[in-house]
Amino acid sequence: MESLSLAPRAPEQGAELARIARKTTLTLFVAQSLGSAGFIAAATINTIVGADLSGHPAWAGVPSSIYLLGAALAAFGWGYGMERLGRRGGLALGLVLGVVGAALSGSAVVVRSFVLFLVGLVLMGSARAALDLARFAAAEVHLPTERGRAISNVVIGGTMGAVFGPLMVGPMGQVSQRFGLDELSGPYGASLVLFAIAAVVVFLLLKPDPRDVGREVARLYPATTGHQGPTRSIPTILREPATIVAMAAMIFGQVTMVMLMVITSLHMKDHDHPLTAISVVISSHVFGMYAFSIFSGRLADRLGRGPVIMMGAGTLVLACLAAPLSPDVLPISAALFLLGLGWNFCYVGGSSLLADQLSPAERTKTQGFNDLLMGLVSALGSLGSGVVFAAVGYGVMGFVGAVAALVPLGLTIRWQMRRHAAAATS
Repeated sequence: MESLSLAPRAPEQGAELARIARKTTLTLFVAQSLGSAGFIAAATINTIVGADLSGHPAWAGVPSSIYLLGAALAAFGWGYGMERLGRRGGLALGLVLGVVGAALSGSAVVVRSFVLFLVGLVLMGSARAALDLARFAAAEVHLPTERGRAISNVVIGGTMGAVFGPLMVGPMGQVSQRFGLDELSGPYGASLVLFAIAAVVVFLLLKPDPRDVGREVARLYPATTGHQGPTRSIPTILREPATIVAMAAMIFGQVTMVMLMVITSLHMKDHDHPLTAISVVISSHVFGMYAFSIFSGRLADRLGRGPVIMMGAGTLVLACLAAPLSPDVLPISAALFLLGLGWNFCYVGGSSLLADQLSPAERTKTQGFNDLLMGLVSALGSLGSGVVFAAVGYGVMGFVGAVAALVPLGLTIRWQMRRHAAAATS
């Protein structure tokens, strides 16, 4: 196993830290790329499969809700589990659960079992929760001045999902049909293979464990840790204004994005768009979610976390108001792209800000709790989106999303103003 030997006064060992950080980030980028493609391939059709297997259009949002609920509940467990298993063990185990979940979901489409389909999505959600925590693994092996870029370099791996995930739906559906299976089962087979490859990559290459590297970085450079006193409880951490802003950016950014995104496929299907057109729109959305991470991370390091969060929340408001204006492919693609872009700025900015606040002993549990809250509100938003869509339509969904995005915008503006006022008086 690769050893970690760093000393603050030895330049060659500082170079070793940088080498390990680059290798860690690259490995996590590859795993994120593969995993995201698998998740997005399934997410593109989850609402369609839900409406089909349940027989009730109003239940179209249930699969995504169950998937997000599984991710939420698992996130808190992964937060504690990665403290014992390490980031490497937790990520590899999570991806293996994703393999099992994809197999069950694909089989459920074939045997026409809605319950089995939901069980598979719970396991896939658990895998997603583990992989999402990889962004913090990248952050903890870097110094604060590079954390935004480190997080964004992992998140940008989702570009693979944006490009290849939705575009795999049509071809994999055709492959399934050639074997006499339902076309909707094909994307889950693709997810299974991608998760398996990602698990192997993590298990073989994520050495030394980022958890151990992060502890060593904190020991060598104690001034770079967010908190140097005794380990705080989660309620104590949550009373810090910067923590509140960081979590609000991620939580409300996530629920805003999910509410509109998960129901867009069904909205387009109701306007007689084929799967290929739906795939293009979802691909545009996920491209916005990930492709511009290279800019959001660098902006978070250069301009600060607050300005990036405000840009993201403002973009979310604009996207939610624009999406219902036209059901045609081009305008709705543009709106969904902006929805993804706004989410990215909130996600990267919020993740960077949260990483700045925590000591090594506080990291995994607090990060897991944050992702638990993200998953819970996302699950509620996804479930509610199907009900609201069935009752009053897509336009109201856009308005509700815009209101939700105003929350992190307002909190961040208030936090920034208080920081500037405090700096001026001091």
